[in-house]
Amino acid sequence: MAYRPLADEIRPQNLDQVVGQKHILGKDGLLRRIIEGGSVPNLIFYGPSGTGKTTVANIIAQRTNRPLHRLNATTASISDIKDIMADIGTLMAPEGVLLYLDEIQYFNKKQQQSLLEFMEDGRITLIASTTENPFFAVFGAVLSRATVFEFKQITAEDALPAIDRGISIMEERLGAQVVCEDGVREHIAWACGGDIRKAMNAIELLLSAAKRQQGKLLVSLEDAKTVAQKSAMRYDREGDAHFDIASALMKSMRGSDPDAALHYLARLLEAGDMITAIRRILCSASEDVGMAYPMAIPIVKACVDNALQLGLPEARLPLAQAVVLLATAPKSNSVYEGIAAAMADVRAGKAGDIPRQLQNVHADSAGLEREQGYLYPHDFPGHWVEQQYLPEELKGVHYYRYGDNKTEQAARRYWDELKKQGGKP
Repeated sequence: MAYRPLADEIRPQNLDQVVGQKHILGKDGLLRRIIEGGSVPNLIFYGPSGTGKTTVANIIAQRTNRPLHRLNATTASISDIKDIMADIGTLMAPEGVLLYLDEIQYFNKKQQQSLLEFMEDGRITLIASTTENPFFAVFGAVLSRATVFEFKQITAEDALPAIDRGISIMEERLGAQVVCEDGVREHIAWACGGDIRKAMNAIELLLSAAKRQQGKLLVSLEDAKTVAQKSAMRYDREGDAHFDIASALMKSMRGSDPDAALHYLARLLEAGDMITAIRRILCSASEDVGMAYPMAIPIVKACVDNALQLGLPEARLPLAQAVVLLATAPKSNSVYEGIAAAMADVRAGKAGDIPRQLQNVHADSAGLEREQGYLYPHDFPGHWVEQQYLPEELKGVHYYRYGDNKTEQAARRYWDELKKQGGKP
């Protein structure tokens, strides 16, 4: 008998056996109602690997009694689609086919367009899956002809029943009772990171190598940790997880939550992605802390330099220090708003001539510097003098607004008082 991976053997045969996804496959879930109704539209399944996308496509094929063709967009081509079309209308597929196209984001625009004709007339019912946001990864014309369902990451609690089923199947295969130390099942459920396929692979390897004593297979927690280590880390530097974790780190620092910021930093570092963490940390120092605590910039830069010199794992310490500093520092986005407003005006063509007194004197003829009219601020009390710096077209425009923090308010009071004193040329 040919070998069959446990992950394949345990694959659910009906919707009730599917792990998780209660929001779409539960009793009143929309996708469940669509499948049970029998008239299945073009579908796009979006979510992490191992969450049941392929399984649900198989169940749809069984319920509709239509042949299911599988293609993986990483290796398939237009000719593969044409080969499938050759069966349509024959005894092999009198009512069309279901085409399950895995990783559709790897089909280029032309390849995705080749599906449209067959989707339009119903010869193909497309069920596409992707681990990337379909609203960015899928061609608009294909997207408009399909309904998107998101498959969410499976929780450790949801994974436990599948783990128990996998252990039972392995008991039958190996002809022995499995005895697990406390915490083994829970550790596998947690470490699989919501990927049931990974959990089954871990169980299969773990039980195949388990010690036998008196006809029983003994599974230790230490072995489970060795087999399942780091499986929980879902991370793809080109996928949504990369951007989601980076975004969560930035927003946690901005939201002044040091615990959440440390958590997302840990996820990046555990995946070995120190550079993404550094980019977010450096950006937050100016974007979110800014003028409320200007010294955050040199402190954070020093932490980053230390991290780059140390390398992982020691780099986690100065980076954690930077993250905690930014999360607990007073916040101001006055710098961000100021430069955003200034750049918006520049892009809109609001510029105008640079005032004569600000122009480069070296471009003038000898002896004309005084005619330029520039007033040197250091020649005046308080090192300030009233003078027009913006182009005439933008005279009176304010891009920078003092934030409501102690540092910026102190600066505002200083300049308000100084300007009240005159500063006239």
